[in-house]
Amino acid sequence: MGANMQPQGHVQTLVRLLDHGQSLQAACDAPRWRFDAGMHINVESAMDPAAVQGLRDLGHQTRTIDDPYQDFGAGQFIWRLGDPGAEGYVAASDPRRDGLAVGF
Repeated sequence: MGANMQPQGHVQTLVRLLDHGQSLQAACDAPRWRFDAGMHINVESAMDPAAVQGLRDLGHQTRTIDDPYQDFGAGQFIWRLGDPGAEGYVAASDPRRDGLAVGF
């Protein structure tokens, strides 16, 4: 993930984790959007059609992208669950790229 998608992907993942209480893997898997310029927004093809229509109703011009590999970044995540000695960590791997979440 790089360029202008990097901060957008970070914010989208954190909002899903902190505001919506999603698991790390669910937040990682969730469809993403990308602001381009002005009122132009690209969305992944897995985005809820009602959400896309809501963006259009607000005046955004949306374009659906069927190839998330190139346009929406990817990440590998590690999240500490409170006290690492007692609760440990959880990891997630983005389906948009090759990867594996593993611990020892």
